[in-house]
Amino acid sequence: MSSISGTPELWGIIIALGIGSFGLRFAFLGLVGDRAMPEWVLRHLRYTAVAVIPALVAPLVVWPTATGGTPDPTRLAAAAATFAIGYLTKNVFAAMGTGAAVLIAFNTLF
Repeated sequence: MSSISGTPELWGIIIALGIGSFGLRFAFLGLVGDRAMPEWVLRHLRYTAVAVIPALVAPLVVWPTATGGTPDPTRLAAAAATFAIGYLTKNVFAAMGTGAAVLIAFNTLF
């Protein structure tokens, strides 16, 4: 693997990503920021965090690199407990606390 730090390709990628990031933000804040959004857009935006958080966590549960890519029963149990408590109580903090407690307890026991 070659290092490209300091090369024009790296700076081109950084600049392109910066322009793209600015463009996405400007599309919402600069062009639409002073107008009310339709109700259907607001309804979909409410679910963004609910979709992003599991998408970030799921690969760590299903395909963890610490175990060589095989599912870890401890992580699966913690994810199942988190999901169950979150579904039953509708409380994010209770779900996260339960998942952390299960993960710590199973890591200690096994």
